[in-house]
Amino acid sequence: MEKSIDLNCDLGESYGIYRLGDDEALLDFVSSANIACGYHAGDPATMRRTVRLCLERGVSIGAHPGLPDLAGFGRRTMSVAPQEVYDMTVYQVGALLGFVRSEGGRLAHVKPHGALYNMAAADRSLAEAIAEAVQRIDPQLVLYGLAGSELIRAAEARGLRCAAEAFADRTYRRDGKLTPRSESGAVLHDAEEAARQAISIAMDGVVHTLAGEPVALAADTLCIHGDGAQAALLARHIRQRLEEAGIAVRPPVAVQ
Repeated sequence: MEKSIDLNCDLGESYGIYRLGDDEALLDFVSSANIACGYHAGDPATMRRTVRLCLERGVSIGAHPGLPDLAGFGRRTMSVAPQEVYDMTVYQVGALLGFVRSEGGRLAHVKPHGALYNMAAADRSLAEAIAEAVQRIDPQLVLYGLAGSELIRAAEARGLRCAAEAFADRTYRRDGKLTPRSESGAVLHDAEEAARQAISIAMDGVVHTLAGEPVALAADTLCIHGDGAQAALLARHIRQRLEEAGIAVRPPVAVQ
């Protein structure tokens, strides 16, 4: 059986006069895009433009809701109740859904951003709030979440389709969790090192910690962060090396 993996990237993160990431270049190499919905990044014009670019390139479109934190890029933990998380998820996904439909496309998935993603990975009540929001908007949507997390379990409990996510450009701890960004070595900047990690996850379901210890990690999709200066070069190299290894790059089967 042919091996395959989805390669997703966070896009549409510019807003107002601020420009972040090279979305056009990245779209040549990824199979799925997570488009910011205006809370942590993005604005209406950027959302429309990014949706159009995805449709032109044949890239699967997903909503990327985050915490209301432009100054902190949605990466700062906030005290929010499950009802607030439900409301902000519906609000943001609904906004992007409007742009996707107005351009004649189809929204395929939802992936929370930054701190909201990490909080929902560990807190079942927040995970359930996001899963409920996604199900009520469209039960055919695929919910992306950290492999082995509460978000994946909440999606499965509701009968939602989900995609377990791993990261090509982040390192992992022995317990299978991501190395916190506050620690040294949390982000992989070397393209070949990231590519080797992507291949290991896609081919063998294994990731190695900074100490070299193997950890089992089954994933349907790999994330590349789009806000790094070398993001497009990283994405190109990872895609090239995956295909050289005989691993097809495409959205999860459930999305197609």
